[in-house]
Amino acid sequence: MHEFKSNLPPPVVDVAQTQTLVPLKDMAAPYVEVLLASARTEYVFAGQPVFTRGQVDNRHLYLLYGEVSLEDAEGEQEAIKGSKSLLPLAHYQPRQHTARALTDCAILSLDSSQLDKLLTWSQVTDYLHSVIARERDMDEDVEWMMTVLHSNLFFKVPPLNVEKIFAHMQTQTVNAGDVILRQGELGDRCYFIKEGWAEVTRQSHQGQELLATIGPGRCFGEDALVNEAPRNATVTMTENGVLMVLPKQGFYQLLKAPPIATISLKNLFFPPEEEVLIDVRSDEEYAAGHLPGAANIPLHLLGIKSRLLGLTISYILYCNTGLRSSAATHLLTEQGFKVRCLGGTRELFSGVNSPVALQKHSNYVLRSGVAVLGQ
Repeated sequence: MHEFKSNLPPPVVDVAQTQTLVPLKDMAAPYVEVLLASARTEYVFAGQPVFTRGQVDNRHLYLLYGEVSLEDAEGEQEAIKGSKSLLPLAHYQPRQHTARALTDCAILSLDSSQLDKLLTWSQVTDYLHSVIARERDMDEDVEWMMTVLHSNLFFKVPPLNVEKIFAHMQTQTVNAGDVILRQGELGDRCYFIKEGWAEVTRQSHQGQELLATIGPGRCFGEDALVNEAPRNATVTMTENGVLMVLPKQGFYQLLKAPPIATISLKNLFFPPEEEVLIDVRSDEEYAAGHLPGAANIPLHLLGIKSRLLGLTISYILYCNTGLRSSAATHLLTEQGFKVRCLGGTRELFSGVNSPVALQKHSNYVLRSGVAVLGQ
C-alpha cells in the first residue's frame, strides 16, 4: 500500500466491523485481537492510488469506508464500496489490479502471512474443540484446554502440531505454599495452572513486591522456552492445585512441522481421475473462485463435516496459500482418511500462468463422499 502523510489521526478500527470481514469472521476473538495489534489503518484521499498492478506488498487491505476503483490489465473497471465489500481488495499477489480512491477512504492493512497463520491456528483450535467436546470424559477439561490453546506462547508452533501440545505436557500435583519457580534460577520448563491459584512476587531493593495473583488457564515461566535468561520472579501456590508442565525439549519438538502427503499443481489433471478436490477456505472465499469440481469444507467446520467424507475415497485438499490445507490434510490423515495437500496454489490464485481457470458460479457438494454439482 502506498504511504500517505496526513495530519489526521489514523482511523479507529471498529472491532465489531472486523468480525464481519472475510476471513476474519471465522477467527476466534483472541486471534483477531493479536492480529489487530499490529494492524495499520490509514486514510487514502480521493484520486490517490491504493496499490498498482504488479505490486507485491504481502498485505490484506480492507476498505472500511469510502469507494475504490479496481482496474485490471484490460482496462476494465469495477467500483468497490466499503459498506458493501467484506473481502480484501484484490489481494492475490502480485496484484492484478490497480486500485484508486474515488472518494476519501479508510483502509485497514493486515500482514497477510500473520493473518494466514493466526487464521489456521484459530480454525485448528475450533476443530480440536469439536473433537474434545465429543469426548464425554473430557468435559471438565474443555475450558482450560481452550484457554491454553489461545495462549500466544504457541503462535510460533506450526498449526499442524496444535493437537500435540497436550501430549508433551506432564501433570504435577502441588500444595499450598509450594514454590514452583524462584527468581534468579535458570528454568527449563513452563507451567499452566489447571487447578488452584498462585502468587507472583519479585524481590527488589525495596523488598518483596506482589506482582499478580494467577489462576486456572494462566501460563508462567514461558521465558525459559525461548531464552536462557534467569527467572525474573517467584511463583508460589496459595492453594492446592494441579499444574500442566511443558519441558523445553517438548516445546522444541513442537516447532517441527510433521510431513504430510502432497501433490504439485503442475502434476494435477482437471478433473482428477480418481481423487476428489476439497476447498478448505471459507464459504465466501470459495464463492469468489474455486477449482473446477471442488467441494467446500471450511477448515473450522472440519470436525463436524468430516463425516461427509469416505474412508475408501482419496481426496486432494487445497487453500490459497497451503497453510490451512496442510493442517486439514494432517488432521484428516490422523483420522484415517486418504488425503493429500495440493501445493503451488499461490500461483493458481495469483492468476499468473495459472494452469486452470477458477469457477465462480458452479458449486459442488459432497454426496456419498464424492463431489457433485449442487442444485
